[in-house]
Amino acid sequence: MKEVLAIIRMNKINATKAALVEAGFPAFTARKVMGRGRKALDEDLVRALDDGPLDSAEVLPMLARGPRLLPKRLITLVVPDDKVGPVVETIIAANQTGNPGDGKIFVMPVTDVVRVRTGETGEAAIDEMAGAS
Repeated sequence: MKEVLAIIRMNKINATKAALVEAGFPAFTARKVMGRGRKALDEDLVRALDDGPLDSAEVLPMLARGPRLLPKRLITLVVPDDKVGPVVETIIAANQTGNPGDGKIFVMPVTDVVRVRTGETGEAAIDEMAGAS
């Protein structure tokens, strides 16, 4: 099993949720977070890039401002190993704009999981059909 963590733009959360559900991954956690990447991007610049391409006269003043923590969304899913590729592809497809700030996806191993209600462990605990009765 793997945990997939995705940090995405705030304005992409609804599209991402819909894409994950449509792709067969309805179980996930989302929360509001604050952060920034390697480059000191200004919030106004990120918003402007979301709206479309800019010329250098518009970008340079925005880059000169100090770094800020920007609002983002963190999505977490635990999936079987063979589902990691489709989850990652779904998240990328819903979030890729080609501009800085599109996000990051992290994939980490999960050694075990326990469904509290039933006591099921391992993949049975994350299987949507298990424990349904």
